[in-house]
Amino acid sequence: MPDMDTMVSLCKRRGFVFQGSEIYGGIGGFWDYGPLGVELKNNIKRAWWKAMVQDRDDIVGIDAAIIMNPNVWVASGHVATFNDPLVECKNCHHRFRADEIPGEACPHCGNKGTLTEPRQFNVMFKTHVGPVEDDAAIAYLRPETAQGIFVNFSNVQQSMRKKIPFGIAQMGRSFRNEIITGNFIFRDREFEQMEMEFFVKPGSEDEWHDHWRDERLAWWKKTLNIRDENIRVKVIRKERTYIIGPDPDDVKEEKPPHYSKGNYDIEYRFPMGWSEVEGIASRTDWDLGAHQKLSGKDLTYFDDETKEKYIPYVVEPAMGVDRAVLVALFESYTEEVVRDEKRIVLRLPKTLAPLKVAVLPLARNRPEIVELAKKIVAELKPYMMAMYDDTASIGRLYRRQDEIGTPFCVTVDHQSALPGDEKYDGKVTIRDRDSMEQIRVPVAEVKNVLLSRLVE
Repeated sequence: MPDMDTMVSLCKRRGFVFQGSEIYGGIGGFWDYGPLGVELKNNIKRAWWKAMVQDRDDIVGIDAAIIMNPNVWVASGHVATFNDPLVECKNCHHRFRADEIPGEACPHCGNKGTLTEPRQFNVMFKTHVGPVEDDAAIAYLRPETAQGIFVNFSNVQQSMRKKIPFGIAQMGRSFRNEIITGNFIFRDREFEQMEMEFFVKPGSEDEWHDHWRDERLAWWKKTLNIRDENIRVKVIRKERTYIIGPDPDDVKEEKPPHYSKGNYDIEYRFPMGWSEVEGIASRTDWDLGAHQKLSGKDLTYFDDETKEKYIPYVVEPAMGVDRAVLVALFESYTEEVVRDEKRIVLRLPKTLAPLKVAVLPLARNRPEIVELAKKIVAELKPYMMAMYDDTASIGRLYRRQDEIGTPFCVTVDHQSALPGDEKYDGKVTIRDRDSMEQIRVPVAEVKNVLLSRLVE
């Protein structure tokens, strides 16, 4: 596994992720996804949506507004409790989260005894709705997508005629004015979440909590091809915290959030250590109960079969898209030596790879070869992400595609495109990223061969 600096360099060099507003010096906690990064990100989102919504009968999706009535955040507890403890160094004036500083010295300048007393800092971004910027017009950029699901519970349940247990899923941007950001795209101030609230009958929540722990862990392993030694589950209960998986002694005691009776945190072994990539919370009826109380609207569910009426309990799997991108990059990164040269390969799962195939002409000064290569790209594009590239020698083109994770390269040569040549066979070479094996395939069969291999 590379260090973080190596990954940051690769992402910029190859067009995955750029610093936001870079020409103006950037802005902390905001990142721009380049041409390859946005494809990888979208592929992860598609894989999640397929697993959580498309393949299931008991989950539907919504897309709620980013700015909501401010009372939403009063009811959810975010206005009162969504705070981090802030300290400032009196010497260098850098600010830090008090709960993340080891010892009494400033992590930036090293001076001891120069930190201010902690004060609570609400991490929601404030804005104003309407032309007058006064207290009555204050609103917030959402810090999570979950509340948009809770306030739409009755709308969705009634319009879609869903019976409990059922879930509502959502993908979208969230915003948190973090005191400190860091570790590249791991902790941002603007990020994308994928959350699902699964509504269940009270008393069945523990069974469903375990079910979604197993479902989500399996999804991470399969979709991102994560090795067992790099993923684990942290169990956070009111009575104790413990690990299921590698490094069971590497854990510190935590308490569940105020809205949860217990959490399962799926953690990945990053270069900076084990860190959370998804949380599965047992939220009880905390959210629906709080919104029912403040809004005065009935958010109970009536079971036609049992004639019971109750506020459903909720199990919530919630993950960040940006962290999943980081996991995919780290887990797939490989360095190896081939013929005395270092080869960097992103062994991304084929479903996640930004490009599925690159078509490369062996000689860019031969019109027949270039024309055929571009024709093949045009025929492949309706079925997969494909590109044409003639900007370097064939060896360098292969290395470039290896480094961005492209599963296949198609090389068009003299035998492919020159019918007058005695060696003409009307075939192209398909090269496999992982094995580097090459096969000759008739031009007419390229699409079907690639499609069959992309689903293997």
